[in-house]
Amino acid sequence: MRKLRSLTLVSITIVSLTLTSCLSSLRGQDLKGGSQLIVELQETPSVPKINERELDAVIRVVEGRIKGLGISEAVVQKTKAKNQILVQLPGIKDPTQAIRVLGSTAQLEFKKQKLNDNTQLFTLQASRNELKVKLQEAQTSKDAAAIAKNQKALQNNSKAIAQLFESTNPPLTGRYLKDAYGEPTQGNGWEIAIRFNQQGGDLFTALTKETAGTGRAIGIFLDNELISSPIVAAQYATTGITGGTAVITGRFNATDANDLSVQLRGGALPVPVKVKVVNSGS
Repeated sequence: MRKLRSLTLVSITIVSLTLTSCLSSLRGQDLKGGSQLIVELQETPSVPKINERELDAVIRVVEGRIKGLGISEAVVQKTKAKNQILVQLPGIKDPTQAIRVLGSTAQLEFKKQKLNDNTQLFTLQASRNELKVKLQEAQTSKDAAAIAKNQKALQNNSKAIAQLFESTNPPLTGRYLKDAYGEPTQGNGWEIAIRFNQQGGDLFTALTKETAGTGRAIGIFLDNELISSPIVAAQYATTGITGGTAVITGRFNATDANDLSVQLRGGALPVPVKVKVVNSGS
């Protein structure tokens, strides 16, 4: 009887060790050559508490963006923390691009420039370009004080520029997009071609009709930052630009254009997020 109990205990021990070994092997296989990220949702004045609705919405957007990056077999799931999502990226050794694409809120909006602000807009845009150069120099020299100073100046500049524009009624935002994709320009740059749904196309036609020939710019804002400010030619004053398509121009390279297109196709995040690397495989 004692011998039988001993055999039984040995059998249980062997089974336990086997299961532990299998689980360890699976975990190692999941992480081998891949990365794990935590997406942490941030509270805002309009969303003072993160709930299931925000979590589910962020999961849908994250899944869409990962799919847009061409990452297969990714896993996106909730964690025990009520404001965090775990993202597993098999085969992705360097998650830099994924972090960049997942971390942006990607709130897109087309606004119209207010009257009689052309000189001020030009001055602020010139100042912004200078500040970006100074920030890049500070980052290269790793001057923490200069980096903080120029980042703050850029934030103030963005707020000042935003005050020169006003939303349409209703606002023309990324919610009306059907598609977005990067394409090369005739030079060495890239641009993002976008296509609106029917309602968005109608809003865009009305916006371009109102501003055509006036010299007032259409401000294209991404996360409250002006990224492009085209002026509509007078020939569209009667009809506006029809067809529901538009192009976002700027200082984009191929990577920038692709990343922004993925973000726009995936939709905007309902709240800001922070993305942290939990584990990066090798």
